[in-house]
Amino acid sequence: MSQDQPRTVIVTGASSGVGLYGAKALADRGCHVIMACRDLPKTEQAAKALGMADGSYTIMKLDLAEFDSVRAFVQNFRESGRQLSTLVCNAAVYMPQLKQPARNSDGYELSVATNHLGHFLLCNLMLEDLQNSTAADKRLVILGTVTANPKEVGGKIPIPAPPDLGNLDGFEAGFKSPVAMIDGKTFKPGKAYKDSKLCNILTMRELHRRFHAGTGITFNSFYPGCVADTPLFRNAPKLFQVIFPLFQKNITKGYVSQELAGDRLAAVAVDPGFNKSGVYWSWGNRQKTGREAFDQEVSDEAMDANKAVRMWELSEQLVGIA
Repeated sequence: MSQDQPRTVIVTGASSGVGLYGAKALADRGCHVIMACRDLPKTEQAAKALGMADGSYTIMKLDLAEFDSVRAFVQNFRESGRQLSTLVCNAAVYMPQLKQPARNSDGYELSVATNHLGHFLLCNLMLEDLQNSTAADKRLVILGTVTANPKEVGGKIPIPAPPDLGNLDGFEAGFKSPVAMIDGKTFKPGKAYKDSKLCNILTMRELHRRFHAGTGITFNSFYPGCVADTPLFRNAPKLFQVIFPLFQKNITKGYVSQELAGDRLAAVAVDPGFNKSGVYWSWGNRQKTGREAFDQEVSDEAMDANKAVRMWELSEQLVGIA
């Protein structure tokens, strides 16, 4: 990649929330952003409304819940001829009010299919693009959440249940109806989200273990703070959507704006101080002006190397790359 060519950064779920503001912050840093989203007109409208300059971004179709869409996205990116510098896995769905599991076309529970399996496939396919890139500093970043990390205060809340993959019995059984949870137990939509995000941390750590030394690619995750008014919560109860931001702003002091969270996404994606691999970056639960990021301790389950290997192997089977 020539010195005057901008870094190319892919951001999934860049049509709203942290992904959109992260795309803007990356463009402001001089990057060319691939905004990978399901709804192309919505993304174009959002980019224009936020003032993203023409030529600073390209919008490409990606539905992470559908693995054919993931493969098509990778092919479309390769046909663009761009050199990939950073892949940011940001997109997520959270559907806490479901009584019965929603499923993708393969029959997999939708939040795990989108948040974990789709990103898992995307990461594996695009490792080739990162390895072949001439960019000097190559990274793969996965967005985390406090609710999937019981080592943090926000991760200790047992509603509806803490993250727990058990023995991966649901994955072992093929993860199709009637199975809807990774641990094979009764469907709980809020826990399904937490479990999918725990898988994100395990994926990052396993990517680091398998590929960092041989490729030089930086693999890390980060938690930007509690973005309590993000569109991620659009499927939560209406009262929750009103009370939760107020609680985070005035009681816990953990609230982070979408703009600040987006800037933190961009920092982890491209700034020099974040090119340490295997790190889960955080700014803590209580926000303070000028606070610097630190390497956040993660849960014992997220550190379980044997579970990471088995999760990886089963995920390969589920997405068809084993």
